[in-house]
Amino acid sequence: MGQAEAEPRLRCLVTGATGYLGGRLVPELLAAGHSVRCLARNPAKLGGRPWAGRVSVARGDVTDGDSLAEALRDIDVAYYLVHALGGGSDFAETDRLAARTFGERARAAGVRRIVYLGALTPPGVPEDELSPHLRSRAEVGRILLSSGVPTAVLGAAVIIGSGSASFEMLRHLTERLPVMTTPAWVRTKVQPIAVRDALHLLVGCAQLPEHINRRFDIGGPDVLTYQDMMRRYALHAGLPRRVILPVRVLSPGLSSLWVGLVTPVPSRLARPLVESLRYEVVCHEQDITCYVLPPPGGFLGIDLALRRAIRRVGGGETVAPAERVAPSDPLPSDPPWAGGSLYADRRERVVNAPPDALWRVVEGIGGQNGWYSSPLAWAVRGWLDSLLGGVGLRRGRADPVRLRLGDALDFWRVVALERGSLLRLRAEMRLPGDAWLELGVGRDAAGRTVYRQRALYHPRGLAGHLYWWAVAPFHAWVFGGMVRKISARAEAGAPAHPGVRPASAHP
Repeated sequence: MGQAEAEPRLRCLVTGATGYLGGRLVPELLAAGHSVRCLARNPAKLGGRPWAGRVSVARGDVTDGDSLAEALRDIDVAYYLVHALGGGSDFAETDRLAARTFGERARAAGVRRIVYLGALTPPGVPEDELSPHLRSRAEVGRILLSSGVPTAVLGAAVIIGSGSASFEMLRHLTERLPVMTTPAWVRTKVQPIAVRDALHLLVGCAQLPEHINRRFDIGGPDVLTYQDMMRRYALHAGLPRRVILPVRVLSPGLSSLWVGLVTPVPSRLARPLVESLRYEVVCHEQDITCYVLPPPGGFLGIDLALRRAIRRVGGGETVAPAERVAPSDPLPSDPPWAGGSLYADRRERVVNAPPDALWRVVEGIGGQNGWYSSPLAWAVRGWLDSLLGGVGLRRGRADPVRLRLGDALDFWRVVALERGSLLRLRAEMRLPGDAWLELGVGRDAAGRTVYRQRALYHPRGLAGHLYWWAVAPFHAWVFGGMVRKISARAEAGAPAHPGVRPASAHP
């Protein structure tokens, strides 16, 4: 049976809205026409979300029955997307208490359905032989299924999307290690699912028939090993083929320490993920498609899912604050280790000149005007780029005074232009990564003109990381010199503002 064409508007509660999946589920539910209430221990964490004005927020915790009773009032469908992953040695007891409290309060409030995203567990393995993480996820599912509220428990393995802890572990391991001595679990079979498809199924479960109270396995169309995923990630990220040498001497504990050392994923999160990867996690049924139609175009294969998750948008740092972004994109609310490595050089200076005088200097950068500091360094970088087959500095600029969106500017390209306030350039030089240079003009709280400058760099593979650290010692000379010289040039033609110390013109 498929979804009805005209679906009634439902009142949904989303727990874990400050987390990875919950933060992506809320806009999907809103787009489907449902109303949403979010449960959060700290509602202030939801304030910056683009959808914050379209939801109601209840302060509370899943272990606090009184706050749950208020949050669940008049709710049709309750999404349970919290767990104590990395929460200490007593995380299983915390998960158990939270699930029981949630189930009891949901039943008392007359909730029509609970939807829980758990873990895909290996068939035939006794529950007491599973890793603590998988065992707790399975127990939470059982508790909710026995709550008296019809419950759908979705079991997923690796979720492919920027910000997912399991995907970020895959990303960082592959990018940073061209040759890897890895634990034997890299040869374990797994059936990943794109985050877009997992969210589609979560939304669809709101419309399940009332009698449905069961587990469902969910996964994409491909079954492959973790090693296969690493190699495919390298392919789609433009990295050389990875050499992977599995060994059997690394225990889960040692493996998680190794992952924590090589990647920015915290060891407290890496350990339960690594322990779970010892088991083959492949769907043994696809019954969910009997009740929820697949997304338009079908479930994404691993290659397309990886390409979407690898994509960086919004000028290199975060996505633009739009209402509807792809679930596979990074979000500003994701943890700092999500979205791939991004190095930044940030500088700011108060300028004793009006904003328009400063902007004229900013817009005049490049070409015959040069880059305002370290001309020898820029010339050498241009010569090296030409030597490597790049564009070098020979393109100059089309207009000596004004820039336009899309203009070539030496070995940069104008990718964002808000005249008077922002110029963002993307590097087109030969680099083992992607780079942006952002020059901004604004005012501070005291009304003074401020020049802001950011250089952003997204490395590609180990060579990309080595490149950043090789040139980092010169940043104070090159980028710091730009800030000082741009400020001084703007001040040279502008009257002084009272109480503002002029910037030095010396590098």
